[in-house]
Amino acid sequence: MPLSPRTQTPRAAHPPRRARPLRRRTAAALLASAVSVALLAATAPPTALGLGDRLFPTLGNPGYDVTAYHLDFTYSGDNRKPLAAVTTIDAWTTTDLDRINLDFAHGTVESVEVDGEPAAFTGVGEDLVVTPEEPLTAGSWTRITVRHTSDPVSADHQDGGWVRTADGLAMANQADAAHLVFPCNDHPSDKARFTIRVTAPDDYTVVANGLPTGRHRNAGTTTWTYRTKHPMATELAQVSIGRSSVLHREGPGGLPVRDVVPAKDRDVLEPWLAKTPDQIAWMESKVGPYPFETYGLLMAQASTGFELETQTLSLFEKDLFTEPGYPKWYVESVMVHELSHQWFGDSVSPRSWSDVWLNEGHATWYETLYAQEKADRPMETRMKAAYGASDTWRAAGGPPARPKAPAPGQKISIFRPSVYDGASLVLYALRQEIGHRAFDRLERAWVERHRDSTATTADFVRLASDIAGRDLGGFFDVWLYGAKTPPMPGHPDWKSTAPGKPAGTGTREGTGKSAATGKPVGTGKSAVSGSAGSGKQAGAGTRVMPGTHGASGPHEASGPRGASGKSPVTVGGAG
Repeated sequence: MPLSPRTQTPRAAHPPRRARPLRRRTAAALLASAVSVALLAATAPPTALGLGDRLFPTLGNPGYDVTAYHLDFTYSGDNRKPLAAVTTIDAWTTTDLDRINLDFAHGTVESVEVDGEPAAFTGVGEDLVVTPEEPLTAGSWTRITVRHTSDPVSADHQDGGWVRTADGLAMANQADAAHLVFPCNDHPSDKARFTIRVTAPDDYTVVANGLPTGRHRNAGTTTWTYRTKHPMATELAQVSIGRSSVLHREGPGGLPVRDVVPAKDRDVLEPWLAKTPDQIAWMESKVGPYPFETYGLLMAQASTGFELETQTLSLFEKDLFTEPGYPKWYVESVMVHELSHQWFGDSVSPRSWSDVWLNEGHATWYETLYAQEKADRPMETRMKAAYGASDTWRAAGGPPARPKAPAPGQKISIFRPSVYDGASLVLYALRQEIGHRAFDRLERAWVERHRDSTATTADFVRLASDIAGRDLGGFFDVWLYGAKTPPMPGHPDWKSTAPGKPAGTGTREGTGKSAATGKPVGTGKSAVSGSAGSGKQAGAGTRVMPGTHGASGPHEASGPRGASGKSPVTVGGAG
């Protein structure tokens, strides 16, 4: 079904439950009910559902609004073995429900309860379909508890979820992989608060989204608990399990900053980590107060080739900071790209995946602005190069606000250059059109108005028009949805190379290979103009060096990423 705006109303932590129908019924009523259920089961078998997202139509589920997740994992110390897990979901129903569909596709379900009562369940496609003992009525609060395993070994054609590091695990759930880790309503339009509890051997350190609320030792294991203070999309969940050091410092206004690094590398990584407070202050000077309760970097000891804006704890590949070939300005720009996502993408989340240009375009914008102000790398130079490649990007990946659907088996291929530098180019054109002051007011108003919520492209167009004092619908229509790049305001001399002709970007669009060397460049999700576009799975290529592909900038990619009654059922393929 098509997506519709969600009203996010503050709710009590433990709202009163709507009364259930009385269990005492006459024999006749019970018989009639049993016949009705039998007829319903015969005529309407469990099916996979979805919210109708244009890019991921089967992702998410209708009929309820999740308010909270409680995730409980037990880690054995071997990152090849499934974790024992219990996922508890608190939700409000938005319609009468005979069944509840959850996204879950990579684990063994042992049991399901709805409001403390056993419920039947079955796996259909990538859904876990739960049938409660009694139907749920619209407007009621319900709690769903699923006991399951969470498999860190990826199955075929399932990218994302757990990332196995040299000493443990981390998560990379974007765009549609949280349901490979835990049952959920796996769509950014349904944000919720999270409590995450992990039990691991004593020699491991666990860090997750939000702030710690407890740590308890018991017979060789330690249980760590974290809780978010703000709602979060499932794709932004993060859990780090490893032999790690946690380094603490203070950010602007006393903000607690904590970084997670391999214990043996803490000294060599400290100079990079020390930059974060000033970077937060810089972002606050541009768009307003940092939106969450904490921030920090998780430097994973893994060969991933990507960075990811997991909420309050951004995921980075450690080698980005230790590889001597990366210039200092480049690494810092990558850091700012992920930091800026905390405002654009995390606090203000896309209501549909077609709105992802709002995330990546803004993150690319601020990484570029930071490089201009701190490293004397002019934004105009990068934007002009992006303009030259823009028609090629639109032909290969679709215009910024209407990206082409992901390639089969390559779901992260929606992250093409058109939603990075192509989208940042739209913001540059907008600033040229309405002026610097109006643009700066727009940016601040956007993150303030939609904080802790979701928003659409139409919302952005409306707000920009209000601040500019004129209708900008026509301007945005051609820039966001046109097959061809419109003339750049203030730069009539800028030209965009026609698709199929050399664009100066150094890549053959759609192949992910360098036009100069024929070797792979980029891995599917890139903030480097022209550095990717193949939709390759994360880790399939190599990190692109700045200055080699026209409009150069940081690289970012997302990747490596049961059935009836009481009997266990395996949902999805085993790893």
